[in-house]
Amino acid sequence: MKFHSTPLSGLTLVETSATQDERGRFSRLFCEEEFSSIRADLHWTQINLSTTFQKGTVRGMHYQHPPATEAKLIHCLRGRVFDVAVDLRKDSATFLHWHGVELSEQGDMQFFLPEGFAHGFQALTDDAQLLYFHTAAWSRDLEGGLRHDDPALGITWPLPISNLSEKDRQAPLIDQHFVGVSV
Repeated sequence: MKFHSTPLSGLTLVETSATQDERGRFSRLFCEEEFSSIRADLHWTQINLSTTFQKGTVRGMHYQHPPATEAKLIHCLRGRVFDVAVDLRKDSATFLHWHGVELSEQGDMQFFLPEGFAHGFQALTDDAQLLYFHTAAWSRDLEGGLRHDDPALGITWPLPISNLSEKDRQAPLIDQHFVGVSV
């Protein structure tokens, strides 16, 4: 595995290396020993699978408040997505900055988000499927969300938005009272 820094501290692109022969392809998605170079004692508590049926759909921007803040590792199993992370760490030099990457089933890249980031994505193909590894269990009571189209963030989505949940549509805009997340 190779780890590539992004402009947001701690947010990392993880390049896996696949082997292939006449039987097919094999990739290691996680190795605790190798990940220790970016994060010691990384343990996954929950693994989720997301399938998005329609190209252009946006899911997000989601995060968890303390004590349920979570790191995530995102891997695309099928199709292509534009995956976005927003830095919500209140003391970070890149507070409210975002970074996006394309993940695909053909690619060998994964996205590692440390605690204190909001996450969302746009499906670039129909039937896009993501595998999420989480360091904390989801908590309805500690869930937070930001608007995908918040002018304070200025996220540039690659496609017109074709579908958005009512919950994501109703997420609040950032205002003067938004203080971020403590990690």
